[in-house]
Amino acid sequence: MKVNIDESLSFIKSTTDLKPEAVLVLGTGLKDCIGDLDESVTIPYSQIPHFPTTTAPTHEGSLLIGKLSGYPLAVMRGRHHYYEGYSMKEITYPLRTLNALGAKTLIVTNAAGGLNIHFKNGDVVIITDHINLMGDNPLRGPEDGDLDSRFPVMTQTYTPELMDMFCQACVAEKVLPRQGVYVAVPGPNFETPAELRFLHSAGGDLVGMSTVPEVIMAVYLKMKVLGISVVSNMAIFLPEKKKHQDPVEKINKTSEKAAKTMRKIFKRFFKELNNR
Repeated sequence: MKVNIDESLSFIKSTTDLKPEAVLVLGTGLKDCIGDLDESVTIPYSQIPHFPTTTAPTHEGSLLIGKLSGYPLAVMRGRHHYYEGYSMKEITYPLRTLNALGAKTLIVTNAAGGLNIHFKNGDVVIITDHINLMGDNPLRGPEDGDLDSRFPVMTQTYTPELMDMFCQACVAEKVLPRQGVYVAVPGPNFETPAELRFLHSAGGDLVGMSTVPEVIMAVYLKMKVLGISVVSNMAIFLPEKKKHQDPVEKINKTSEKAAKTMRKIFKRFFKELNNR
């Protein structure tokens, strides 16, 4: 693994001298959360040695490194999902590489189904905790000698300081941020009504097919973590959808609309982060 990461790092360093302090992962339909960065380079995943490519719709599959509001940032335009057939180690490989490049903070975004009846489509939700029901873990397997113990403590996974800063940025942009627990499932099918009732009764406010693998790895790497969901569809307590409605298309459209609001929030958030 170390040899692979060294080769990935060598290629990335050949394209830019900038060392990002944070990684921002853009979820489904959220590629427009971030506009152009200053002093930036864009590198397709396919050009970076050992980086997996993306196959999910709306996941562009490129790494953008530059500055936003003066803050050095690596933006992953597109993530890798378990349902695409990737292993947990492959999913988290880009994060490990960018951490080795210098990033000490992870900001991860996703489009999620709403389990909380008080949420609505388009809501911006700060993730306060998560439940991993994916049936796998990026730390599973032979212990990696490049890293410390495989038993990270997850009692405070999401960094309160970052949550407060993002909340303040939302309020400044006249957006009411919600808070909730994210449940990760393997996918790719959408959940049955019984499964949704179970997830809701277990304490879930959101359900999705991503995010948790990267977050577990980030905690393992001793990174600060901020998780943000956009409620792209209400997953529970809804009447049967009309047959002509494509749920994936609806999710993408809701996320793309929310991304315009998120761009303003993130611009303010990273400006504040740069001043700290």
